[in-house]
Amino acid sequence: MNLASMAPRRRWLLLGLTALAVVALIAAGTVVITRLTGDGKPERTTPAAGSPSPSAAATPTPSPTGPPPGADITGPLNLLLVGVDTRVSSPGWEPHADAVLVLHVPKGLGRAYLFSLPRDLLVDIPAFPKADYKGGKTKLTHAMSFGSRVPGKPKQPSAAQGYELLRSTVSGYTGLRIDAGAVLTFNGFDRLVNALGGVDIYVDQRVASLHRRPDGKYRESAPGGYTGPQQVYEKGNQHLNGWQALDYARQRYGLANGDYDRQRHQQQLVRAMTRKILDEGLARQPERVDQVTAALGDTLIYVGGRRIVDLAYALSGVPEDRFVLVGLPGSGVGKGSAYRGEQITSVGRTFLTELRAGRADAYLAAHPTLVVKN
Repeated sequence: MNLASMAPRRRWLLLGLTALAVVALIAAGTVVITRLTGDGKPERTTPAAGSPSPSAAATPTPSPTGPPPGADITGPLNLLLVGVDTRVSSPGWEPHADAVLVLHVPKGLGRAYLFSLPRDLLVDIPAFPKADYKGGKTKLTHAMSFGSRVPGKPKQPSAAQGYELLRSTVSGYTGLRIDAGAVLTFNGFDRLVNALGGVDIYVDQRVASLHRRPDGKYRESAPGGYTGPQQVYEKGNQHLNGWQALDYARQRYGLANGDYDRQRHQQQLVRAMTRKILDEGLARQPERVDQVTAALGDTLIYVGGRRIVDLAYALSGVPEDRFVLVGLPGSGVGKGSAYRGEQITSVGRTFLTELRAGRADAYLAAHPTLVVKN
């Protein structure tokens, strides 16, 4: 069994993950993966306390008569996908997690659920000795920055190390063991979309950019905000290039529901890029796969106990119509100068409970507003 012989619609899940964090495209049985960690070796994650560890044994490339990679993976699987603001132009700038998405695939691998956690979600961040962090209750986005600190090297933060603390924090909040994940910088997202020739998306409301001008250049920073003309995304079907897709997915100020609208837009981009890849038959074009992965360079970090090819084959059979985007409603904690962050409402928290118990479908049927349609 090889990827070339698989129907395109059975590869959709793997390909859709490229939107924010994971790029693991396979052509003619070849895995194309970017740099994983500083020494070129995959970094292994540590499961949440009390959780069974996924097999870390590398699965050999299958022979024509042998089992495919990942044949032993039956689920459940949980992948953590992170979009990071690194501000590489500022030396020592600590990476912040601006987009935090979790993909849950139940046992049997017949269905998948993708949901976002607010960057400002008020959470308990555990102590992290590697970064000399004592632990505390604060916004989720800070888990990445606190964890990235390398003692003795204040100007050399580690995004891979930051991911480790973010993973532990997300696992503790959701109760889900995180099996693997990826971090994609904003620059990487820009490059990815351009390498795909842009993406088509339905803009569900008028969005004015805080950061960009209509020509794509950054707006001038000034006391109290930004100045100059703004790029505007009007409601309706739009074709977005790399910087536009990135800019659109980053906006939260001026939107009716702030960060919750931004989370929905990020999920919509996952779906839009999935369709783009499938419509082009990208996975059947090795030269295009090379272009996409080469464009990313070191802007992608993949972390997992199993090779990404194993996960790819394991997830390739999930039916397209069983990929569910879920929006978790939330509200602010405190107001004005006393604002502390966001909290997910009881309806959203109960979804996580039902997800762990294998009753997500019934719960979503009873709470259809949680399902992202557009």
